[in-house]
Order: sequence, then C-alpha cells, then structure tokens
Amino acid sequence: MPAGIFRVCLVVITAIVNHPLLFPKENATVPEYAEDIIQKMKAHEENLRLEQLRLEQEIARQEATLKTLEKAREPEEQNNKEPLPWDLWSAMSMVIFLLIELWRQDYQDGNWQESACEEDDMAVLGKAFKGVALPDKAALANFYERCILGATGDMARKRELVEGFADDLLEALRSVCNRDADMEVEESIGVGSMYENWRVHKPLVCDLIVPFTPPEPYCFRSQTWCSRESVPPDKQGYGTIKVCRADEDAVGCICGKTKLGEDMLCLLHSQTNQTTRSGEMEDLLCCKNTQYLDADQVMKWFQIAITKSWNKISHKYEFDLTFNLLDSPGALKIKFRSGKSIAFHLTPVVQCEDSDAYFISHFPRSSLMADPVSSTDWFVTFAVYERRFIHSISKKLPASACHLSCLQILSFLHGKQCSLTGPSSLTNYHLKTVMLHLLQTRPYQDWASENLEVRLQDMLKFLEKSLQEKKLCHFFIGNRKVPEVLNFPVVFQKAEPLNLFRPFVLHRDAYRKTVDTFHEMLRNTSALINEYTVHIPSVGHTNMLHKESL
Repeated sequence: MPAGIFRVCLVVITAIVNHPLLFPKENATVPEYAEDIIQKMKAHEENLRLEQLRLEQEIARQEATLKTLEKAREPEEQNNKEPLPWDLWSAMSMVIFLLIELWRQDYQDGNWQESACEEDDMAVLGKAFKGVALPDKAALANFYERCILGATGDMARKRELVEGFADDLLEALRSVCNRDADMEVEESIGVGSMYENWRVHKPLVCDLIVPFTPPEPYCFRSQTWCSRESVPPDKQGYGTIKVCRADEDAVGCICGKTKLGEDMLCLLHSQTNQTTRSGEMEDLLCCKNTQYLDADQVMKWFQIAITKSWNKISHKYEFDLTFNLLDSPGALKIKFRSGKSIAFHLTPVVQCEDSDAYFISHFPRSSLMADPVSSTDWFVTFAVYERRFIHSISKKLPASACHLSCLQILSFLHGKQCSLTGPSSLTNYHLKTVMLHLLQTRPYQDWASENLEVRLQDMLKFLEKSLQEKKLCHFFIGNRKVPEVLNFPVVFQKAEPLNLFRPFVLHRDAYRKTVDTFHEMLRNTSALINEYTVHIPSVGHTNMLHKESL
C-alpha cells in the first residue's frame, strides 16, 4: 500500500514537471525579453528531475525492505493475494497520468496561445518606460516657454470675449422664451482645460455649461446609478431625470388622471404637431410616453432657442455665429469678417440635487465609450469640482508649481503623436485624472518648478502602470479622501470606484492601439520636443547683441 501511494505521488510530480504553464512546447516562440525567466525555469526543471530520481531510488529501497519483511512475517497465502492491490494502484496511476496528459494537450491547443499573448502584452508594456531618456530640465523649460506658453498666451483674452458674448446670448434667450411654458436658463459656468489653464491644442475652445430648470409648477427629480442596487457596467456614471409637478409625488403626470380641456395642453406630453398658445416651439423635452427628460429633445430645443436669440441680437455685432460641428450640438463658432474665428461649446445641463455635479445633455466621448442605451440616460459630470480642486490645491503648492506644466507637456506630446500614428483611445481627461491622483498623493513641495522633469516622469510611470493593469479610477467617484472644503456629495464618495479603463478589457484592438501609441510617444519624446522647440539664444550671445546695439 505505501508503495502504491509513492507511485501516485511520482505520477503527480511528473505531471507537474510537464505542466504547460511551466514549460512551453519545444517549438514555441519565446520572446527575447524572457530569456532570464527561461533560465530560471530550466534550473527549476533540473532540480525537479533530480528530486524525481531521488524519490525513485527511495521508493525502490522501501519496496525491497517491504518484500523482505513480508516474506519473513506473513504466510504463503497472503503473498498470493498481494498482486491485486498492486495491480489496482498501477491501473489507477496509469488512468490519472492519461487524463492529465489529455488535459495538457487540450490546454496547449486552446487557451495557452491566448494566455501567452496576454502575458506578452503585459511584459512589453511593463518595460516600455525603461531606457527612455527624457530631455533634461533646461530643454523641457525651453520647450515649455517657447512652444506651449507662446501658443496659449491669448487664452485669457479669448475667455473674456466668449464669456461676455455668452452672457448676452443667454440674456436674449430668456427674453425670447415664454417664461410660463419654456425652460428657464441660468448663468453659464466655465469648465474644462481653458478654465483650468492647461489647454495646449488649437483651436482654443471654451467649454461653457448652462444649467436650466423647468417652469413652475414643475421640477426635476434625478436618480444616479449609485443610488440603485444593481446597475449594468455600461450605465455606470449615468443617471435619469424625471419631470414632475412640485406637488406631485413623482408617481405620474396629472394629465393621465385628469381630463384636459380643448384649450389646455400638458407641457410634458404634448401631441405631435401641437403647439402652445403663444405659438412657441413644440414641447418635445420628454421621451415619448414617459416623464423622463430626453437629452436629444433638450438639445433640439436649445439649438432653436439659441438661433432665435442670435437673430435678436445679431445687429449689435460685426461677426456671424454658426453651429460648428454636426456631431456636437452645442458647438458654436464666431466668424469675424477678417476670416478669423473663435470656437466655443455651450451645453445645457441639469443640476444634480443641491450639488455642483451636473447631468450633461451631450458629452464628448472617446472611441471606447459606447453611446448611452437610451437618450434618457444622462452622463454625470464633475467638471466644476475638478476646476475647484485644481484651484484650491494650487494655493498650497509652491509658487510657479509644475503640475499644470507637466499636464500640458504630456497633452502636447500625446496630441502630436496621435497626429502621426492616428487617433488613440487615451484622452486628455485620462491625462488630467493621472495628474489629479498624483496631486493628492505627493507632498506639495515636490511640485516646485525645478522638479518638472521628475514629475513628468512620475506621470508617465503612473500612466504606464494604469495601462498595464487596465485600471484608472475616476478621481472623485469612490474617493473618500476628497478634501472637505470642496463639499463633494457623500453619495459619490461612498460609491464603488469607477474604472475609466474598463473598456480596454472588452476592446482588445483599441487597447493594443493605445499601448502602441503610448510606446511610440515615449520613444519619440526627445525628437518631438527638439522638433517643436524654438532655441533660445545663449546669455553670452544675447549680451553681445545688446552691447552692439548700444
């Protein structure tokens, strides 16, 4: 019996030695970067083989001892019954060995190739940053001053112009709308890179959100994904907005319970081609046969209202206003007679309860983000909190801190690389999220201007690690360390963290393209910076020119 157990152990050890996860097939292609791992695995294999030989010798000695004892102590008839258990153990050992071998063949023919491919991706990505030489501190400072500051110097002037015009346009919108029947718009709020002072790509586009509310006696009642028990992954980050009467218990519209007169019309559920008494626009703000606010209908209403507002005040300006992009309903462009233009986005939003989080009707999406399942699903944006956090923490950082400089350089390099190799699923919002995480984790003094090169390396390493793990958490959602001064809603702090890189798990081609673009950006960093840098004359040369001019 003990000898049979030892045989089974021997078979198991043999199976482990030949396990497909330990040693690939002899004709398998092995990446060059894994040579050190292969050497260790071969040494491990040799140790296992030596251990196997030692066990076989030990088993042989024990079998000889057992046979001697059995012949001395047991009768002759017991020796005749012994072969049956030995044969049974031999048969079981053979069956186990065959099953393991069959499983091994199936595994190697099927899942092994896919797992190896995934491991190859991770190994390559893990070594991407090693050996990459970034420009020195002086070159980075030179590049930033000449290439980035020079291109964004008129950012403040454009913000001022757009804000003034947007205020005038919204004031005209309020005057042309029926206060008793139409939505009421509030003051615009500037968000995004132009108002956080890190935008680098031209054209310099201002992003303005415009909160709106329903006319009395109606109100909005919102529900976010984190307030529900179970939400599909594709609906995380979204919510719905129900339009109800203020005196209604959010159960249903009274038009379904009350017979309306011929001269009365429900604001929420108007019939097609019916108009209000004042002859204003059709009321199409709710999805058909529901009380849920429809983002597409809201954008149609907003475009019509903006057009009417511009028609009213256009005589005061010496430029034209047009809708800029068909796939971005809130995109507007000011065209001057000189041929110059200024683009900006004006997007209607709904306030989320009493917070500064907003449901946005149209949100620029990357190639990874799928469109919402329904037009009643509204994306929740925390752009106001992001701007407030950057502004708040900037007061605690050293003078001329390098946090925005790092983000601008990284955004510039990635944008130029995408112009060379094609679009990537990595967005500027991902880059800003990396900066926000590092701002919260690193000491304030580490962001001094002389640490620009080191902090840029930190951002690249953080981004590389996030790509490797396919995990980049949203900065605010699920972050319980958000400063209290921001008054961030607790419901979002307690929510499950939202992984911005989750789509990479489902879209392998997009992931591979993004990783390749990231690799190319790392390799081309020095070349891109040298190409776009305008060299500054040396101090001695500048002094010499100054003396000659005197």
